[in-house]
Amino acid sequence: MADTQQDIDFTVMYATHHAFRRDLRRLAAAVEAGHRDAPRVRAGWDNFNHQLHVHHAVEDSSLWPQVAAKVAGRPGDQRLLDEMEAEHAQLDPRLAAVDTALRDGSPDLAAHIQDLYEVMDEHFTHEETKALPLIQDVLTVAEWKKFGRANAGALGLKGVAVYVPWITDDVPAADRRAFLNAMPPPLKVFNKLLWKRQYDKRGLWQA
Repeated sequence: MADTQQDIDFTVMYATHHAFRRDLRRLAAAVEAGHRDAPRVRAGWDNFNHQLHVHHAVEDSSLWPQVAAKVAGRPGDQRLLDEMEAEHAQLDPRLAAVDTALRDGSPDLAAHIQDLYEVMDEHFTHEETKALPLIQDVLTVAEWKKFGRANAGALGLKGVAVYVPWITDDVPAADRRAFLNAMPPPLKVFNKLLWKRQYDKRGLWQA
């Protein structure tokens, strides 16, 4: 293990994956209920699309290169990183297919959502079971936190103000506390006093 004194805390990564899975289930439910055209459903989808784009773009630019530098000469681990990249690429056309079907009123929307969910869920499961243990093995806590700072930088302050309450939306209290405890203390305060209230007013996914 790269850092024998402290394990990497993947709470934020797991919580983010949960939020993506939750939102696609919400989209599927909204479509089944006939609410595909509701403005807040569309806003929920737009937020999902944005969050996923940022999440994977920062992984590609700031996480996997750090790991790649540590696994030179390890063909099996290098193959795993290639698989992560390929899986990201598989998601892009499926996101576009859902977006187009949603905006064009396509009768195939539900099938496109299911296809996206299955590919995304398989990728997240692969990452959680194979890539995160590799990260734990080769990166230090400081290197992992560098990725976290890159993610925050890509979101910007306005983006973080949405990301934090979005992650904690409709999750069990214990999971919400675990995620917020993994955040810098000032963010917890901002979320409690301002961000959550602003997010709730948007009513994402509500018909």
